[in-house]
Amino acid sequence: MRLALAIATLATPLFLAAAPVAAPRVGVASFDALPQPLPLPYHAGDAKAAVAAARARAAKAHKRLLIDLGGNWCLDCRLLAGVMELPQMRGFVTKHFEVVTVDVGRFDQNLDIPASYGIKGRLAGVPAVLIVDPKTNRLVNAGRETALADARSLTPQALADWLAGWVA
Repeated sequence: MRLALAIATLATPLFLAAAPVAAPRVGVASFDALPQPLPLPYHAGDAKAAVAAARARAAKAHKRLLIDLGGNWCLDCRLLAGVMELPQMRGFVTKHFEVVTVDVGRFDQNLDIPASYGIKGRLAGVPAVLIVDPKTNRLVNAGRETALADARSLTPQALADWLAGWVA
């Protein structure tokens, strides 16, 4: 009995260390409770340079690179930005990700960014979120890039939980 208890006690910290990172509780039950107006996170500019600079910062800080592809016309994109700007989320996102937003216009701008990660042709929707290992420049969430394209069908907490699922 003592041996089993000792083994269980020794094994417990190993299990806990491998547990995924929990998202913070956002404290907002619905998108209607987000601060208004919703953010307009996408701006014109040199997207390639912005992604390269964010990747360098992410590698140096041992974070994942989060490339948020979207447009200010997109409600789902603005909802994601609103959740990431909540005080409860801001610190979490900053701690685990280097975020860069890329304006894809009406699916006619900066499409070379997703193409460089193997996403060819038209995006299936926005926001398209690319989670990248900055050291290898490998897309970590391949096949799940547009999981938030219908963000309005989720809850703010579900968005936070999804982001937390990609923390290294």
